Amino acid sequence: MTFALGPKAAFEGYRLEAHETVGSTNALALDRARAGDAGHLWIVSKKQESGRGRRGRVWETPAGNLASTLLVVDRYDLKIAATLGFVAGLALADALAAVVPGVSVSVAADGGGSGGQRFELKWPNDVLADGAKLAGILLESYMLGDGRVALAIGIGVNVVAYPTDVPYPATSLSALGAVCTAEDVFFALSDAWTENVGIWNNGLGVAGIRRLWLAKASGLGGEVAVNVNGQVKRGTFETIDEDGRFVIRDREGGLVAIAAGDVHFGAVASAGAG
Repeated sequence: MTFALGPKAAFEGYRLEAHETVGSTNALALDRARAGDAGHLWIVSKKQESGRGRRGRVWETPAGNLASTLLVVDRYDLKIAATLGFVAGLALADALAAVVPGVSVSVAADGGGSGGQRFELKWPNDVLADGAKLAGILLESYMLGDGRVALAIGIGVNVVAYPTDVPYPATSLSALGAVCTAEDVFFALSDAWTENVGIWNNGLGVAGIRRLWLAKASGLGGEVAVNVNGQVKRGTFETIDEDGRFVIRDREGGLVAIAAGDVHFGAVASAGAG
């Protein structure tokens, strides 16, 4: 089987560039933008040799997993463009639910579950299954000379394998008992993106995206600890605000909005998140 766009994505004019192996789909997408590509381009591969996650961390993509990046080019305000990360999370959760409808997920033992939903969204950029990391999302931007922004929306999914040398639980679709390929996931993802970005509506529908994201949020209402540059902030996961910041209610009852940090739920939050 080869990579292919879903019918809705194809109808909306998205294009596809598929590889067996790449260094980084995000890097390749930004190279395409610098060379003049107008965007609406998906770059996909079943193996990525130099992928990266948030804060420069390594993101492994062994053969059979999905490495994908959507290149978007427009005159976006960067603050609005950043909310496309939530669109990506919703699209991936929808795609996974469509591809593997028989896989059930229990509430995570560490309190990170969201009421037994099959796939859960963890702020700011992870998709969880049974409390373990299944997929990650990374947005990278580049300012073009004419005032436009090139945005690489990277989406990596553990389809057949997952890392074991990481400080958090991880899993793969194969480990969950799903029988599907990277091509299956991408086909569904390309259409799910088209549907969710339609709700986003060039930033006019951010409030709707926020509501949908919160409905799938991991750990909402539970105890949480957030490591912000080495300082741990504790409280209850209250919401995400209109700017996409993680909002906790601290032990004095005040609300604290966090723009960036590493989130830990439940027992991990109680024991320490350093």
